[in-house]
Amino acid sequence: MRLALLVSGIGIAGLGACSAAMAQSTEITVATVNNPDMVTMQSMMSAFNEAHPDIKVNWVTLPENELRQKVTTDIASGAGQYDVVTVSNYETPIWAQNDWLAPMENLPASYDADDLLAPVKEGLSVDGTLYALPFYAESSVTYYRKDLFEKAGIEMPDKPTWTQIKDFAAKIQSSSDGVYGICLRGLPGWGQNMALFGTMVNSFGGRWFDMDWKPQLTSDEWKNAANAYVELLNNYGPPGVTSNGFTESETLFANGQCGMWVDSTVAASYLSDPETSQIADNVGFAQAPYETTEKGSNWLFTWALAVPQSSKHQEAAKTFVDWATSKDYIQAVADDKGWLAVPPGTRQSTYASDDYVKAAPFAPLVETAIKSASPNDPSAQEVPYTGVQFVTIPQFQAIGTRVGQLMAAMLSGQSSVDEALQQGQTFTDRIMQQTGKPQ
Repeated sequence: MRLALLVSGIGIAGLGACSAAMAQSTEITVATVNNPDMVTMQSMMSAFNEAHPDIKVNWVTLPENELRQKVTTDIASGAGQYDVVTVSNYETPIWAQNDWLAPMENLPASYDADDLLAPVKEGLSVDGTLYALPFYAESSVTYYRKDLFEKAGIEMPDKPTWTQIKDFAAKIQSSSDGVYGICLRGLPGWGQNMALFGTMVNSFGGRWFDMDWKPQLTSDEWKNAANAYVELLNNYGPPGVTSNGFTESETLFANGQCGMWVDSTVAASYLSDPETSQIADNVGFAQAPYETTEKGSNWLFTWALAVPQSSKHQEAAKTFVDWATSKDYIQAVADDKGWLAVPPGTRQSTYASDDYVKAAPFAPLVETAIKSASPNDPSAQEVPYTGVQFVTIPQFQAIGTRVGQLMAAMLSGQSSVDEALQQGQTFTDRIMQQTGKPQ
């Protein structure tokens, strides 16, 4: 593995000073999620160790929902169990305002923060200061099997509607033995099924709250989106869908078991690689679906690395974060594992690279999806909040988790759409009354 030594500008006080200090190893603990890009980061650790032999990195790798629970508890309590945490553009501005995260100030010139894509950088900043550095960023996209579309005599438009997606799913499933028409997230969680369903609500013209912060979950727009979601998965999805999150759905599609999949742009590289995908030669790409409006149909999500204020080793932790999110890291991954393996969605220089675009012909579509996401204008109706597939308020973690559970209950037949949405409305209204309107 090849990586240039990043000593200059990394920012550890006294690095290379006296041999006695160098001899003392600082241990940091990094909490992260178990997805392919984070696994790649761990596989690159020999390069980090070579450049920084005085820093030992310990890993805590967890499923997404469990990671959020454990990290939130640790951060809120100030326990200091983790020195680097994997957070998103949901938590970062909230936690920064609570003074739970160390500002990522005095970055070296070589880091080139101006190279970060503007929507990604803005989502991790408060009053112009970065509080986390982006490891990768994503929007949503429609993946489909070109061979199955050709067999069924159908053509995917550049930006399909959800009605078209349903029609395509029916035709694929009826013409292809052993292949489900579509895979979508069904695993409950505000960052799992609700990431996908939140954009569906937007594209059906819905919103989470009106301008007085009154929940809107029983609106016609929510009901129409929920009925479409349930019909798609119950009629054309795989069994046991409430156990399928991002990783499980990605595996199903890569193994050729689904005709379509609407999910994160970050999967594009994995699905295009013959070593990881059985349908690499036949995967097609289109923008995420919409229905009555394109507003809010593309989500925006960033997995980023941050340093808690409770960390006892902030300088060493910041050194690791700088390294793992730098242009040099991206180039090192490209050199060692190929351009398809680089973390996407964060830097202008990545999308300006001829080598990257050649290896990843989907790159322009991904860049367009990320730049078209509209956190400040996510709905056809006026909203008081920021966020596409989530609402950037502290209450949303509980709200999104509960509504995600109710969505799973709809899919499994334990509840009707109307019953589940009424329960979600009641729960959300109670939370907002208990906590008061966000300031």
